Amino acid sequence: MKSKLVVALAGNPNSGKTTIFNNLTGARQHVGNYPGVTVERKEGYRRHEDMEFKFVDLPGTYSLTAYSAEELVARNFIVDEKPDVVVDIIDSSNLERNLYLTVQLMETGVPLVLAFNMSDEAEARGYEIDIEKLSRFFGAPIVKTVGHKREGMNELLDAVVSAAKEMASRNGHVLNYGHEIEDELAKIEGILNGPLVDGCGARWLALKLLENDREVRAKVNSTEIDAQIAKSAGHLEKILGDPPETAIAAARYGFISGACQEAVRSTIEIRHTVSDRIDSFVTNRLLGIPIFLGLMYLVFSLTFTLGEPPMDWIEGFFKWLGGVIGGWWPEGSKSLLKSLLVDGIIGGVGGVIVFLPNILLLFLAIAILEDSGYMARAAFIMDRLMHKIGLHGKSFIPMLIGFGCSVPAIMATRTLENRRDRLTTMLVTPLMSCGARLPIYALIIPAFFPQAWHGPMLWIIYVIGILLAVLSAKLLRSTIFKGESVPFVMELPPYRMPTLKGVLIHMWERGWLYLRKAGTIILGISILLWAMTTFPGLPDAETTRFEKERQAVQAGNLTEAAQKEAVASIDNKEAEEGLQYSIAGRIGQTLEPVLKPMGFDWKIGTALIGAFAAKEVFVAQMGIVHAIGEADEESETLRETLTKTYTPLIGFCIMLFCLISAPCMATIAVTARESGSWKWAMLQLVGLTALAYILTVIVFQAGSLLGIG
Repeated sequence: MKSKLVVALAGNPNSGKTTIFNNLTGARQHVGNYPGVTVERKEGYRRHEDMEFKFVDLPGTYSLTAYSAEELVARNFIVDEKPDVVVDIIDSSNLERNLYLTVQLMETGVPLVLAFNMSDEAEARGYEIDIEKLSRFFGAPIVKTVGHKREGMNELLDAVVSAAKEMASRNGHVLNYGHEIEDELAKIEGILNGPLVDGCGARWLALKLLENDREVRAKVNSTEIDAQIAKSAGHLEKILGDPPETAIAAARYGFISGACQEAVRSTIEIRHTVSDRIDSFVTNRLLGIPIFLGLMYLVFSLTFTLGEPPMDWIEGFFKWLGGVIGGWWPEGSKSLLKSLLVDGIIGGVGGVIVFLPNILLLFLAIAILEDSGYMARAAFIMDRLMHKIGLHGKSFIPMLIGFGCSVPAIMATRTLENRRDRLTTMLVTPLMSCGARLPIYALIIPAFFPQAWHGPMLWIIYVIGILLAVLSAKLLRSTIFKGESVPFVMELPPYRMPTLKGVLIHMWERGWLYLRKAGTIILGISILLWAMTTFPGLPDAETTRFEKERQAVQAGNLTEAAQKEAVASIDNKEAEEGLQYSIAGRIGQTLEPVLKPMGFDWKIGTALIGAFAAKEVFVAQMGIVHAIGEADEESETLRETLTKTYTPLIGFCIMLFCLISAPCMATIAVTARESGSWKWAMLQLVGLTALAYILTVIVFQAGSLLGIG
């Protein structure tokens, strides 16, 4: 027998599979994606007695019929990679629903162990389960577990070892579908051959073909087999009155129902469980949405309120670190290495890591809502509304999070089972006006609009983003992501108390993924943007001229305060010309003819290029290009300069373009990671920028024609 076993954990969503995986593997986990898809792959390790276990946590799925990416990944892992044992995690209080996957696992012929999880809940509901009898029915050992109490873990490991030892003598438990279906299966089996049969078995292959499984049909390319399948399917539909896949599913449920009648007894009748009583309020037609919005507001408030102090600490740390590193050079030094370290690496990466507290708190809240069972209710409540724009109810959560920050919002799309819904939500989420855009609005609105219009203008910008997100989602689902809807089972699991370990692991997984991006992709982009705003730098003659001006000021008879002010003005002017000479400045000047139809000049264009690092950088860049120096959204000097230079129409167009255009580099990087392809990240970047350009040109030109200034 092997000294190291590969064990796959399978199970329905909400069966407690992740809790058991965490119990078995602890901190020894690795999280990534399956090749080519955005489905999460979790692996963990455990030693028990003299045996080493590698656990693979398969995606939660209701069946092995390849409707969704999750089902396909789970099935392909079992059939193609052949784990030594599959542990099927089953919600003991919802046996008939969960055992459908068990029957399909039986048919693959893999060594199987059934973990009857949440057995304490089943007992509380009055169910008495004859474990030995059910074990005989399904041809697999059954272990009772209570995941959140860590009960039954050692027994489960022992059962896995026993199942692996017996695997050589096992041929799988065969379910009899009745003589009509069995006869047709035999005919199909009789003409099957090749490596696919050797890999997964003729009976399983024949079943999948008769069920009209598209993935398997595509692999078995034979006119003879196709003809036999069509003949068998037609014959069965004529006799049974249903397509073969319906008849096969009915036979499976019939077997499950019969087994449960024999081995499961209900001792008490509970008409209304605690979950039912809570749901009478939580999913109420009138109260459901207000309760949901209230909870989301609470999550938001706590995320940003509790996150603010650690964000300030992180920001202060990187500012201190930049000061320490900068102190290695003499004051006023123009060293490129100093600029790279302080402005490029520390400034760029620090500006991204500062969001880590928000991300950790947000995913802590999401994990609590998911593990408690409320997130399924949230999807149920919002499903009707979201379906009108072609999305799933769960899409509302990431889009709502997008008002805080697009990065955790896009990471939150992992709660969506369907790839089309996930990608659509990722692509439109940046249209939700994130917190990083708020400094831009806070600078522009007071500069160009009277006090009475401050609130309405901010409201208008946010509403434009929401409407564009809705219209874009509808367009995407009607074009690029058009296709038949994937069957989705809306299941409301009972409310449960989340485990501290479970929610902390979920929180840390997301935080670690974000930190990895900050240290790789985002670091690279930060250095690139630093280079674009630094090189090639001012000519020596210009640098010498500014230095002579500073020396002249210092040699004069000005007071110390006046001298500092004059030197700062020269420094600002030098920084402005340096940015104008830089690659980013030259690109801005080159693009000026393209920007002109929006009412923008090269200074706005250059600031927009710098803002790709982070949207709020736009404000600081505007301060530099207008020779004001360091400026924030509350800078009166910058506001006065903008008011003299531009019109209110241009001010509105700046806000509109910043709302719609390409999101920050962190968002693009996260989209590439979560979608599994840079193709979608580039579509997001180019598509949103093109949309921003078209709409801003229309608004500016129409406003100019109407005489709005």
